[in-house]
Amino acid sequence: MSRAAGAREHVISWEDPGVLAREGLSMSGLDCMNALIEGKLPPPPACSLMNFRLTEVAEGHAIGVMKPAEYHYNPFGGVHGGVLVTLMDTVMGCAVHTMLAAGVLYSTLEVKSNFVRQVSVHSGTLRCLASVIHLGGRTATAECRVTDASGDLCAHATTTCLILRPPNSGNQR
Repeated sequence: MSRAAGAREHVISWEDPGVLAREGLSMSGLDCMNALIEGKLPPPPACSLMNFRLTEVAEGHAIGVMKPAEYHYNPFGGVHGGVLVTLMDTVMGCAVHTMLAAGVLYSTLEVKSNFVRQVSVHSGTLRCLASVIHLGGRTATAECRVTDASGDLCAHATTTCLILRPPNSGNQR
């Protein structure tokens, strides 16, 4: 198949994800997220692929940003909903992770998303603000809002995460 006239290209690069997995386990979740923001740990490859990054964290909170690009588009000229869900899932997970002790992980059990306006390259940089609602021994819940460069709401979501503790660790945070 030949390249069509006007074809565009998106090239990505990423660092070894094993570094984050190994070194991140030895830190509290908040310290790990701060190390990502400060560039002391490499971002997950999915962030490079999707063009988003974590910008700010505090215990139970995370902010991530994404600049929409044409390669995020669905067939109708808007950012694909799955891209926005990936952004929201990632930032909500980071908010949960800020509340976990070293060696404790999480995995998304479910995400419920709502899209309230179309997003495109004209939306400007998107800002996703996530907060933990509940952290229990086995599950956590969080919520987020995505706004465009004008501050208008584009999407919002909630998540439930499974807390994955090392064997014999008890239920401590």
